[in-house]
Amino acid sequence: MKIGLYFGSFNPIHIGHLIIASHVVENTDLDKIWFVVSPQNPLKPSHTLLNQYQRLHMVRLAIENDTRFKAVDIEFKLPKPSYTIDTLIHLEEKYPEHIFSVIMGSDSYQNINKWKNGDLLQKNYNILIYNRPGFEIEETTISNCNILNAPLLDISSTLIRNNLKQGLCIKYLVTDLVYDELMNNKYYK
Repeated sequence: MKIGLYFGSFNPIHIGHLIIASHVVENTDLDKIWFVVSPQNPLKPSHTLLNQYQRLHMVRLAIENDTRFKAVDIEFKLPKPSYTIDTLIHLEEKYPEHIFSVIMGSDSYQNINKWKNGDLLQKNYNILIYNRPGFEIEETTISNCNILNAPLLDISSTLIRNNLKQGLCIKYLVTDLVYDELMNNKYYK
């Protein structure tokens, strides 16, 4: 089975993540997309992160009725901080029957040379890149990197967290179940 790995903090997951995942699975040869919830991104500060299990729970709520998607906690069991290359090697050992691709935004791709073994990642794995506003990429010289013309939405988890702190509405930025979870638990306030 061909699996796309969509790594992220998902702090919180929002409709932009879901639109990208849906576009990728519908417009590539991937069979499924696994949302890999990262306990801590080594290139981002962790002081604004909700607990990893709370974020995983919200991802599960967001995708619960979509059989194309799966939320995975594989990085919870690996050393922190999480490095994509280590996770990929672990997944290949655990699931040798699957072929894994990495899904990432153009903003992340522009920083890939700062990643642990970023050159090895680009050389050995298929990378599916979706453009993010302000970080557009038109082409890449790496043969196994594919740029997708996914819908561009200027929505971010940072925007949602800031709106929550300011008491602004986020109703249409997240799914209904995630909205209820955020409101009921007063996350990010």
